[in-house]
Amino acid sequence: MKPHLKQTWCIAQVTPRFLSTMEDILALYALPYDPAYPVICFDERPCFLIGDLHPPIPMQPGQVEKEHDAYTKHGSCALLAAIEPLTGARFGLVRPRRTMAECTEFCQELAARYPNATTIRLVLDNLNTHHAGAFSAHLPADEALALAQRFAFHYTPKGASWLNMIECEFAVISRQCLNRRIPTIEQLRTQILTLLEERSVKQIKIHWQFSLENARTTMNRHYRKVNPVNEKYQKTYVTDYLWCCSK
Repeated sequence: MKPHLKQTWCIAQVTPRFLSTMEDILALYALPYDPAYPVICFDERPCFLIGDLHPPIPMQPGQVEKEHDAYTKHGSCALLAAIEPLTGARFGLVRPRRTMAECTEFCQELAARYPNATTIRLVLDNLNTHHAGAFSAHLPADEALALAQRFAFHYTPKGASWLNMIECEFAVISRQCLNRRIPTIEQLRTQILTLLEERSVKQIKIHWQFSLENARTTMNRHYRKVNPVNEKYQKTYVTDYLWCCSK
């Protein structure tokens, strides 16, 4: 027993809607690359602006840089970012807040980056600003409709933001950029966008491993609760043994 330890996770209720929405995302990820219908993963995250109360002691031969544990708070801002997993293309904006206005601006920029795309298939979560109504609130009706028609929204299930591949990119940004004190939005914008541009130029792709088959087998008990006929997707040791022997 280790009562001082604890784990934190998001508890999602696996309902028929959850499974159908998850399968829609996984089927989308399994599609081959099509420049006319690019798959883009988009989300937002808060970033906190932190400064030094006392100047840090610079790095010296044989000694690492030292910073005082006291710090100053300078508010927060929002990072809006998207990634095209199959090409490694990335795009981001840093704004003081994240409202429907910023969501509309981001989608306008994103649409401009794919002028030849028939439909941009956008994976996003259920945030209250992530819908075409944001366009109508900040654009003339004809422009709002035209922008909405450029996109096909694919929402992740509630409580399952891990299905959005932009979360993988956010993890990298947190480790390589946001793990230090950055006091101003200008400095944060420069550092984050530089990192995104470097990774985009290198075309660092995401190779998604969780497939429909994985979902139906590893989560089979949830599938069976929704519909007992889904028991046919359950793997057994006998099935695995026979499959290995056939190979």
